[in-house]
Amino acid sequence: MQGKLMKTEVSFVCRECGGKTLKWMGRCPNCGQWNSIEEKVSTVCAKGRSYTSDDVSGPVPISLIPNDRSPRLFTGVDELDRVLGGGLIKRSVILVGGDPGIGKSTLLMQALGSMASLGENVLYVSGEESLEQIKIRADRLGISSKSFLVVADNGLERILDLMRQTDASVVVLDSAQSISSQSVDSHAGSLSQVRYVAAASIEIIKRSASACFLVGHVTKDGALAGPKVLEHMVDTVLYFEGDRGHPYRILRAVKNRFGSVSEIGVFEMTDTGLSQVSNPSEFFLSERPEGSSGSVVTALIEGSRPILAEIQTLVSGPTPGSGRRTCLGTDPQRLALLVAVIEKKLGLTISDKDIFLNAVGGVRATEPGVDLCIIASIISSFTDRIIPFSSMVFGEVGLSGEVRPVAKALARVNEASRLGYSRILGPRKNLDSCTPPEGSSFIPITHIRELPAILFD
Repeated sequence: MQGKLMKTEVSFVCRECGGKTLKWMGRCPNCGQWNSIEEKVSTVCAKGRSYTSDDVSGPVPISLIPNDRSPRLFTGVDELDRVLGGGLIKRSVILVGGDPGIGKSTLLMQALGSMASLGENVLYVSGEESLEQIKIRADRLGISSKSFLVVADNGLERILDLMRQTDASVVVLDSAQSISSQSVDSHAGSLSQVRYVAAASIEIIKRSASACFLVGHVTKDGALAGPKVLEHMVDTVLYFEGDRGHPYRILRAVKNRFGSVSEIGVFEMTDTGLSQVSNPSEFFLSERPEGSSGSVVTALIEGSRPILAEIQTLVSGPTPGSGRRTCLGTDPQRLALLVAVIEKKLGLTISDKDIFLNAVGGVRATEPGVDLCIIASIISSFTDRIIPFSSMVFGEVGLSGEVRPVAKALARVNEASRLGYSRILGPRKNLDSCTPPEGSSFIPITHIRELPAILFD
């Protein structure tokens, strides 16, 4: 194209959300972030069409594009494969976030070590640790394969050259905030550097037959550090959650172009690395106290499998004015709704009470199927009466107090029966269509008015 037909165009783009504005503004009108608008100069033709490097290839009929039916690449860590949707997809980029010291590097090194032991060439790039530090962790995890290649460098250009030369099946970049490019005039970890590093890495991976794990730091609020647009650029976003004071860890997908975002992986941190927890229900209930009011077990559905979890509630007071509502692992708005239903339909005065509710073990009990369990837990703590230890409660509760059926009821019931919970309280429409497992009894409930009379029998 002739130079006279080309011209430059100046636009202003938000580095957080990618939104465009006609002029520079102190605050992005789309996402509300301050000082996030940056000037961007692009080359356009006289008719106004923008041109990029992708324009060298014309449009292709979708019927002529070959189907890529290559099988998924298994990492050897079943819980990680589960969250990924069954394994790694070639040319995919996975962003892994989590608090410092939570175990991100340990998890990815274990996955690479397992793949290397099966003959796959893997590359681990660390911009934060020396080779000696990586070796110490590898010895602790029992990794010694010659197919496991390690690089300690934080120069993006050198790292990209190594990625081309090694032709590894899987690459780990640990972390995006520690790698910098000479093409960007800012320090490592800045928003422009993080975005450039991610874009360059994604471009290399999409043109190869590899998959890439990109490790990201998180902010004090628990969100991935760097521009929010980073999450839109990658194929999958995983969060590694847990309290460093406790051994359990939960891997959760919040975005996955090749699988479900409702699956979770459960791990236990040990002296020799992360141990997979194949039976999360038993793990989450292993320390449940017996003979304690306010403690109830419910059944959640996480992806394709049911998980039993303990809900604990402490009702105290009364206090002047309205009581506090504190939730861990549950929805505060849902709790406020259920408290209003309890007061209206059961006549219990708890608006002036402090209510503290906890989903034990770090699980997220946010689905409607946990409603009836929360109400049972509040009643138990308010009356200081103990619910039988073998009870499991599930069901959705409407604003009129009716107990509604939930999805996958049979899977919830079977999981509870397998772990010895023989007294199952749930929606009548669900339990009427289920056959009680041997040794279990069903108590169908239509309205929460029926709950106090049968809850403590």
